[in-house]
Amino acid sequence: MKLAIFDLDGTLFNTNDVNFYAYKEALENYNVKIDYDYYCNFCNGRHYKIFVPPLVNNDLEKTEKIHQMKKELYSKYLNKVIINEHLFNIIKLIKKEYKIALVTTASKKNTMELLNYTQKEWLFDYILTQEDINEPKPNPEGFLKAMKKFNAKPEETIIFEDSQVGIEAAQKTNASIMVINKF
Repeated sequence: MKLAIFDLDGTLFNTNDVNFYAYKEALENYNVKIDYDYYCNFCNGRHYKIFVPPLVNNDLEKTEKIHQMKKELYSKYLNKVIINEHLFNIIKLIKKEYKIALVTTASKKNTMELLNYTQKEWLFDYILTQEDINEPKPNPEGFLKAMKKFNAKPEETIIFEDSQVGIEAAQKTNASIMVINKF
């Protein structure tokens, strides 16, 4: 079984602006201000439990409230998403020979909102989100679950990733890796 696994944020979609504006608005409710450069350099691509706590004096209750608020605000900013059309064209071309999986640390709610908004959900045979995984990237758990689902060996699998933690997780699977730098 051939398997192609894709990351969501930064790989299939540039969601920097979507996530930034949703987090910015959620954080402002707690009198925390972040600018775009800070978000891109220290937050984007990382699990919220890593980057939000330092912004709120490691208050875990506030962290969860901010994350929940961000999830609710996310759809408000979907018009700012940029689609990696080249990568979606590749998915359409390989779909006859490969199973197509999506593995992301984004929430199921936001992942499905994005896929529905862009009308891309139909392309995926399997979708794993934050709620389906116990250990986020750089742990390879999500990728390994997708490989197990389709009984795909590392030599039958290619993983498309953009972030350092995602690439590190992909390397731990021994699958082939395609790094997405910019689109």
